[in-house]
Amino acid sequence: MSAVLLAAGVTPNETVASGAILLALPIALAAGLVSFFSPCVLPLVPGYLSYVTGFSAADLAEAKGGNRGRMLLGSLLFILGFTVVFVSGGALFGYFGWTLQQHQQTINVVMGLLTIAMGLAFMGLLPGFSMRELRTHRRPAVGLAGAPLLGLVFGIGWTPCMGPTMAAIQGLAFNQASPGRGALLMLVYCLGLGVPFVLAAVAFRRALGAFGWVKRHYQLVMRIGGGMLVLVGLLLVTGVWDTLVTELQYYFGDTSIGI
Repeated sequence: MSAVLLAAGVTPNETVASGAILLALPIALAAGLVSFFSPCVLPLVPGYLSYVTGFSAADLAEAKGGNRGRMLLGSLLFILGFTVVFVSGGALFGYFGWTLQQHQQTINVVMGLLTIAMGLAFMGLLPGFSMRELRTHRRPAVGLAGAPLLGLVFGIGWTPCMGPTMAAIQGLAFNQASPGRGALLMLVYCLGLGVPFVLAAVAFRRALGAFGWVKRHYQLVMRIGGGMLVLVGLLLVTGVWDTLVTELQYYFGDTSIGI
């Protein structure tokens, strides 16, 4: 984890935990999970796994022994690729938030309104809002060598479903007013997005059954994810977010973690 944060420009002695980050981390984790199960990512999982391993769908289902290890390595390299992009972005948003700390109250309102809009877009209640896909379609090499490059392409792209969630979490990174906290927040988001990829790689056949249930309930998944973002936005706009942060600081004290 430290290596990834250092690559994003985060200094080793930077403090990355406070009441605000304690409140934001579980939201980032949940947002990562929701992003994975969205219609823009889940149906493409077999294709991504096939691409990063060089296996066909049939090979993925029957993978054993060394092949399963190759699937695991390919998925981890793919996750590494998009994690570098997202964590770097989180550090950047956190830095901008740090430079504007004197306007924190205004920033909270603006970020809150943006998060509410992103939540409504995620639920499909803002038709046409950023629903174009912005993603390069240049394909890196098939197999393990191309896995991290495909992850970078995945991280740079904007899809109709992931875009609103990513924008909302980047807004929270901005709210942290620290490059380290912003990077950590995005790292946890990547954890929520990446762990299901790993589970799908090591247990592909079983994962297909679980994914089938999610596909049949896409609307519920989107409504839950969007509702979560709207709630976070309302907390920021109304000032309840700061109240919760104060309460957490009271109960946990000075919970500083150096990275």
